Amino acid sequence: MKHVGARAIDGELKKGSAELLILSLIEHRARHGYEISKLIEERSGELLKFNVASFYPLLYRLEARGLIAGRWVEKSGQRRRRYYRLTAQGREMLKAQRSTWLNFVIAIHRITEAENA
Repeated sequence: MKHVGARAIDGELKKGSAELLILSLIEHRARHGYEISKLIEERSGELLKFNVASFYPLLYRLEARGLIAGRWVEKSGQRRRRYYRLTAQGREMLKAQRSTWLNFVIAIHRITEAENA
């Protein structure tokens, strides 16, 4: 993981946001696991990276909980890939998580900026 100044993104913070990131990226169209992982990395400016050992088990857990649904797709000349889409239950969870994270960010901002106002 790249560093912001001398600091890397905290691992616990990354773990706590992983579900929201994945659900957000498949909200409008199905994507395969590698694509989801690469989009997280690219859109975060390479500040967030997930290793395979933790990323794919997270996808499997989301699927087991009914938040995403996966299906295998085979394309000519390519390897077989599992594409994930958001389920109705996943949409509800995404909505709730977005609200929770927004409230969290607002609260943190209020606290950390209070003395500077």
